[in-house]
This record gives sequence, structure tokens and C-alpha cells, in this order.
Amino acid sequence: METSTEGAAVPHSSPAPAVDPPDPAGPTATVVEPGATGPAAIPPRSLSPSRASDFMQCPLLYRFRVIDRLPEKPSEAATRGTLVHAVLERLFDAPAAERTAPRAKSLVPGQWDRLRESRPEVVELFADDPGGERLARWLGEAERLVERWFTLEDPARLEPAERELFVETELESGLRLRGIIDRVDVAPTGEVRIVDYKTGKAPRPEYAEGALFQMKFYALVVWRLKQVVPRRLQLVYLGSGDVLTYDPVLADLERVERKLLALWDAIRQATETGEWRPRPTRLCGWCDHQAHCPEFGGTPPPYPLPVRAPASEGDPQGRMGPD
Repeated sequence: METSTEGAAVPHSSPAPAVDPPDPAGPTATVVEPGATGPAAIPPRSLSPSRASDFMQCPLLYRFRVIDRLPEKPSEAATRGTLVHAVLERLFDAPAAERTAPRAKSLVPGQWDRLRESRPEVVELFADDPGGERLARWLGEAERLVERWFTLEDPARLEPAERELFVETELESGLRLRGIIDRVDVAPTGEVRIVDYKTGKAPRPEYAEGALFQMKFYALVVWRLKQVVPRRLQLVYLGSGDVLTYDPVLADLERVERKLLALWDAIRQATETGEWRPRPTRLCGWCDHQAHCPEFGGTPPPYPLPVRAPASEGDPQGRMGPD
């Protein structure tokens, strides 16, 4: 589907933070009445694809990230993904004829400098590399991922309607959904395609549904905001050179909404009771929080503060654009 900005269904937006806003929560089901003294934690107020996936993977991991907000060390893989995303976004600032692989690769050093300025913690990734050899290899890997993109899509023939688009909407239940879409293409006929870049390898077919959860989440938000079911969901896997596509129908989005509502009920119950159970899987080996996890002999930090009932927020129709 070749695309154009004509008939764009969504407005341009500035890049928004890739993380949810602070959602600290309290230790028990106690509700602090308005006017009470002392600091109070705020229970989770919204759900993003990444946080939904966290809870499905391990409720305790969700708690560590959203309630306790425990620090996590930057990883080379995740940081490389952020860098590659920035390069692919910025390439579209150039005229179509200049969107070439050499130009894209030339953006890598400058975007790495910008990333270090905005997130100084990533510098520690190469603190033990005084000669810069490992950093050079790492940047070379990022360049190869960027170059591979040109074998999967032709940016000279694309005019995205949106890049790094922040979207947010509130369902009738009060659940607020939010996220950041890598790219939105809109065809001259008005058909919408949602595109997400992945710097890893495509999953095996039996795991494809899990990979599409994030995309269906975004499609649900767009449908709720614009009453338009995206024509196509597209995952571009730069690590393996694969493109995974799915054409959703309304029933898909309704199923995702029901799943998210059930998930949110479970999150609210855990928030009120303070019971966040670990769910051991093979992914535990990559978790930064083993020292706090009972499965590894650790003890979670004290559940921070009593839960305060969240204040009602305005903008019930949702929004698209800057956070």
C-alpha cells in the first residue's frame, strides 16, 4: 500500500516519552480521604501495551516498574533499538529523493550523541570500553539494522502521516489507554496502516499472536478516537529482515478491548490488596529485579504508601498528539 499524507486521519505530533507517567501506588487497600495529611501514592491510572505485557508476563514485574519504579540498567539491545528508531524517524525529514541508505547510516553518530544527552545513563553501557572498540561494533550493528530496512521498505515512496505519534483515549469503563505509534501511513483512499519497527528477529509462527497484541492495542485506540479500523498492521523486523502484517476487523478490536478490561480489573485488584505474585518463566534470567524477587530469594521493597483514590481526569474523549 503506497501512502500519502492526503486524507490523513490523525494530526502531526511531537515525540512523546516512551514510558508511562509515574504511577506509584500504596501498600494496602486503604483509601486515603481527601484532605488527609502526608504524602499519598497514586494507583495506576492508564495502560500502555508495554505495561499490559508486563502484567501478563509477571504481575510482580509490573509492580516493580509501575508501583515501585525500581531503576533498571540500560541494555545494549534496548538502547540500540531506541537509536535505530530515532534514525528511521529523522530520515523522513529529508526530501524523498534523499532518503537513501548512506544518508540514513550517516545519521547514526548524531542520533547517538543526542541520545547520550537526553539519557546520560546510557553512557555507562561503554564505561569499560576506553578504547571504543565495543562501541564501534555496537554502532556498526545499528548501521546494519538501518541498512536492512531499505530491503524491506522504500522510504522514497512513503510519506508518513505521523511519526512517533502519542495516542490516548478513555474507554467507557474509565480505563485510559495510551501509547506511541512508530509510524502511521494514510493512503489517498483514506486507509490507515500502523507500522512498528522491531530491531530483533521475527517470532516463530506460534508466537505471532503475542507479537501482534501491541499492534491491535494501537488499532483499538485509533478506532476509539477516529471510528476508523486500520486497514493494516505491520511489524518490520530489522533483525531478521521479515515483515509481519495483519489486517484487523472490528471483532478483533472488540476482543482486545474485552481482554484489556479483564486485565485492568486484575491490576486494580492487585493494587487494592497489595498482592503481586511473581510468575516464573525463562524470561526471569533477563530481569533486573532478581534481588527483590521471592523466586530468587529476594524480598520486595515495602509497599510504598496508602493508596489514594485517583482524581477524575478531564479530556474524556481522548487525544492524539503531544503528551
